[in-house]
Amino acid sequence: MKHMPSILLVLSLSCLLGMRGQDSAPAVQSDEQVVPQGGDATPVAPAATRRPIYGETIQLFNGKNLDDWTAFFIGGATDPSEAFFVEDGILKSKGMPIGYIRTRKKFTSYHLAVEWRFDAEKGGGNSGVLMRIISEDKVWPRCIEAQLHSRNAGDIWNIEDFPMDTDKSRQSGRRTKKAAPSNENPLGEWNRYDITLDGGYLELKVNDLIQNVATGCEVVAGPIGLQSEGVWIEVRKIELRPIIGHE
Repeated sequence: MKHMPSILLVLSLSCLLGMRGQDSAPAVQSDEQVVPQGGDATPVAPAATRRPIYGETIQLFNGKNLDDWTAFFIGGATDPSEAFFVEDGILKSKGMPIGYIRTRKKFTSYHLAVEWRFDAEKGGGNSGVLMRIISEDKVWPRCIEAQLHSRNAGDIWNIEDFPMDTDKSRQSGRRTKKAAPSNENPLGEWNRYDITLDGGYLELKVNDLIQNVATGCEVVAGPIGLQSEGVWIEVRKIELRPIIGHE
């Protein structure tokens, strides 16, 4: 059963959405070079009046291999196959060793769609989508994490004090809990993350329900990562649409 947020949680999300006008303008990433549009000090108009313009869709996972990815695991290994492999068009992680794969290219502002599931027999567990990785490879690098821990998808984790503002009433240390009860599908069924990172604004939508937002995120280019964190997890889509401007 899917749950709707309470009135107070909706109001808190609405307040954060309204704060979007205070963020910096997004930057457009082309391979390794970031080209700011209007400069970092350019104010962002409210979401209702600013519709993103998207560039060409990029399939970060091609369904065949991980040639466009590198990795880092505890112990220093950098071969994605230490923990990840592709089978029947699905990206699978054994969960060990602990670490992550990340894209070789860097991205700044985008919509990211990720479809994942846990194995019903192996059980749920932990993983996460890492964004704007801006430190050296280590466990864990400075970045924003969209949580994939089973029943906690929609949580935001701030790793190494990445600059951002979230709803203080739902903060617990580096974690900002999702606004509504878990709306993930049962183990073994596919779930979908729709992640929008537009300049300083972050929105996490789980199975069509907005579960979290953040404002004031540092606008910087960085790879996108997927964690190997002790449990089997499967992913069938990692699709990115870069935001190249606004209407």
